[in-house]
Amino acid sequence: MASTSKVDSSVDDEAEEEEFERFDDFTLASSWERFISEIEAICRQWLADGPKNLLEKGAIQLDSSKNLYKAKSELKYFMKSYCMEYYFEIKKSGEFTVWDCTLHDLQLCFGVKEFLVIAPQSASGVVLDAPEASKLLSAVAIALSNCSSLWPAFVPVHDPSRDAFIGIQNMGTIFTRRFEADRICSQVPVKLMHLEGLYELFVSKFAYSTLDFSMHVFKVRFTMKLTYKTLPYDDDDDTRGEDVENTEPTDFPGGESGNRTQWDDDCPWSEWYSAEDLVKGFGLVVIWSEKKVEGSFEMAEIENSSPHEAEKWILFPNISDSWKGNRIGFASQLLLLIDALKMSFEAQFMEDFVSVENPGSDNLKSSMVIPSPTIIDRVLKDLFHEGVQLPDFAKGQHSSSRSIKGAPLESLFAQFCLHSLWFGNCNIRAIAVLWIEFVREIRWYWEESQPLPKMPVNGSIDLSTCLINQKLQMLAICIEKMRELNEEFQDCIGSNDPSPADIKEDGQAVDGSNNLRIPDENFDRNCDSQLTADGLRESGNAVQRYTMKPQDVASVDKKPSDFVRRGSAGKVGSMMLLKSYQSMHAPFTQDAPLMTEDMHEERLHAVEAFGNSFEFSAQLERDILLSDMSAFKAANPDAVFEDFIRWHSPGDWLNDDGKENGPSGIPAVEDLKENWPPWGRLSQRMSEHGNLWRKIWNEAPTVPASEQKPLLDPNREGEKILHYLETLRPNDLLEQMVCTAFRASGDTLNQTNFGALKQMAMKMDQLYITMSSVLKPLQANNLSGDSETIEDLRRLCVVFEHVEKLLTVAASLHRKFLQAPRISEAIFSDFYDFYLPKMGRGSGQEDVQMEFDMKLQLRNHERQLVSNMFMPPTANQSWRKVLSMGNLLNGHEPILREIIFSSSDHVNGGHYAPSTPRAYQQEIETYRMYICGTSNDLRVALSVTSCD
Repeated sequence: MASTSKVDSSVDDEAEEEEFERFDDFTLASSWERFISEIEAICRQWLADGPKNLLEKGAIQLDSSKNLYKAKSELKYFMKSYCMEYYFEIKKSGEFTVWDCTLHDLQLCFGVKEFLVIAPQSASGVVLDAPEASKLLSAVAIALSNCSSLWPAFVPVHDPSRDAFIGIQNMGTIFTRRFEADRICSQVPVKLMHLEGLYELFVSKFAYSTLDFSMHVFKVRFTMKLTYKTLPYDDDDDTRGEDVENTEPTDFPGGESGNRTQWDDDCPWSEWYSAEDLVKGFGLVVIWSEKKVEGSFEMAEIENSSPHEAEKWILFPNISDSWKGNRIGFASQLLLLIDALKMSFEAQFMEDFVSVENPGSDNLKSSMVIPSPTIIDRVLKDLFHEGVQLPDFAKGQHSSSRSIKGAPLESLFAQFCLHSLWFGNCNIRAIAVLWIEFVREIRWYWEESQPLPKMPVNGSIDLSTCLINQKLQMLAICIEKMRELNEEFQDCIGSNDPSPADIKEDGQAVDGSNNLRIPDENFDRNCDSQLTADGLRESGNAVQRYTMKPQDVASVDKKPSDFVRRGSAGKVGSMMLLKSYQSMHAPFTQDAPLMTEDMHEERLHAVEAFGNSFEFSAQLERDILLSDMSAFKAANPDAVFEDFIRWHSPGDWLNDDGKENGPSGIPAVEDLKENWPPWGRLSQRMSEHGNLWRKIWNEAPTVPASEQKPLLDPNREGEKILHYLETLRPNDLLEQMVCTAFRASGDTLNQTNFGALKQMAMKMDQLYITMSSVLKPLQANNLSGDSETIEDLRRLCVVFEHVEKLLTVAASLHRKFLQAPRISEAIFSDFYDFYLPKMGRGSGQEDVQMEFDMKLQLRNHERQLVSNMFMPPTANQSWRKVLSMGNLLNGHEPILREIIFSSSDHVNGGHYAPSTPRAYQQEIETYRMYICGTSNDLRVALSVTSCD
């Protein structure tokens, strides 16, 4: 036991001695040594972590590069605090690309990949004292050497505006690279404005200063990058549209704003506002690939060469950041219309918003301005008096446009809504004033029997539109019918009813009145009436068969009846009357009375309240059926009820099975006498006792349609429509205005020509789907001022604004690159991906790109088109200085010139050879100079490799 304890104690003593041997005693170390040790510890930690772990510990990605990150640490030396940053890449790229636009400034200047930067934590962030900078750089170099790290290290020096750095890199045990960069901010020597002088500047760094560089050959590698930019737009041509109050004159050609030439004058929205061109211009990067040059003369040739001789052309658009803020457009005005909708619930009539007796009118007057009477007159003139030709209502209509219950774009109410958006900044008082004047103008057209502009006067009522548009369409039809009644009504009657002498035996058609419905060629193809007979269903049971008396059989040889046939539109194929065997004639009939949506709803409610839906429906259609029967009797004096059924509702006339009949149950001509009378019968519903149709037939007088009382009373219906418009509740009006304004604004934008930009077309499709969904609650008429739908409408305005901005960019790019659609498609595709997160998608992402930065390499056939965009400078651009640099592009000198000179040496054949091991017998870059600037600015960065 004792021996064991002794052994254990000896082992513990040895362990303690080893621990003390590894202990670093800093009690005698200087502050300088401790500072170096602290830098070394940080570098060792970064080396041990590696890029992936550094990312997990909070390394920051640089905005200018998607692959460059930085980790930083703070340290102190004496009373000063320093910040050391380590820049590294995640994806190790094999070959260093010189003109990569994502490179960090120090990477571009010195050709390095990963590097350190140490700088004081001060306002300037640079070291102003040269000894301090040298000492700081030495400390980092020693620390990196102790870590066996090959990272280059840089220290910012001098004034911050000079972007000056010094640096050092340990390249192993043999070579060391030293870096230095500085800038000349003014008074650049004339010699250094040209390539010959810059070439000689580089050669002077390694050649004897006593040599005449122009007379000697020095082979160096050379590459150049030139940047051009299109001239900015003249101030007179800029489109701002900032004052909403002054936007009304843009509705009327000939105003002051109409004399200007705007970029979007031929765009569909230009009738309402002028949009800012977000594509402000373009930049062009021209790159000469690396080549070897041997003298100043060769450099002069390069300076005088055309940019078209360069190997690469790279285009980048300058898209304004105005998309970040609010812009004047449909979206901004639609948002104001939503505010007016919310206020519309505060009054019962539109007049309340302008009446002096309204208690809240003082508040309205102070905050909401009504435009002058002159502007009101111009709006009404544009709505009612511009042109008499009926517009194309399908113009600009999207395939999904009809899903929005509004009015067609070119219709009267849609144009009223669009004018309202820009009238008095779209406040509720201005809308009320304009609506009152609008209805007053409509009443004038009604009382004067003048055609209502921008409304169709034929066809059926389009029930897919809003109720106001339906009412206006019906009013236009009523006005047209009133005009027909007033224009030589007696003569029209006479022309519609031929005299007996004019009636031919074969019953040829005669001209009919415009108020009458003329059957088509296939009269025997008429659809069944909407009526049914006493609610009975058709069944297969046998019903009473129509038969003739024996004496009636001889009527097949009879001549036409002695009765006068009136109102005939012509024969119905080969159909014959059952009783007299005369040709059946189709009559002129009155059009069914038109009904708007609310009239249909009233009838449905009446049917539900009545109980017996069929009989009440038949009663509602009695007038139409009575008119048709009277007209049929007048056109076929010898007709019976069965004849009318065969013509009006052929489905209710059943032929006997096994009989070979001609069309519509008529015997073939050659078998007339054998098969006469025809074998057929009425359907069960038409043959029941007390059938309503037969009752109406028996009561129907023999009167042609031209002499009948009109089914539609235009005077009564017209007055009802005007009463509806004059007493319309404000919220009902604004709800229909919102739906129509969104639809009309979308259809206006849909007319924009943006080429084959698929993303834009997809976004327009999505916009209509979104609008249809959000606007659907407005059709239920149960909206309130504090409804959630109001907020949904505001969010819809935001979506509309985003699409509007995208469309502006798409239209601008398309017109600029009509001859090169690949360019516009590529730029817009990148901009769409850049803008998409800002439209509410991907908002949770933290790495959303803040600025649009896109580079597109051009193909050879596209260069001339882009070159033409750089218009020669005009005389009024007097601010331009005298050209002092070469490589002009259509008279434009580059705004930035970047050059890289470099030279290499074989270490086994140069002055490094005596002390260079055989393992290093290779070519290394001994000198590298990066030059950047213009005639007013010059920055030079030099790196030199030396053998220690």
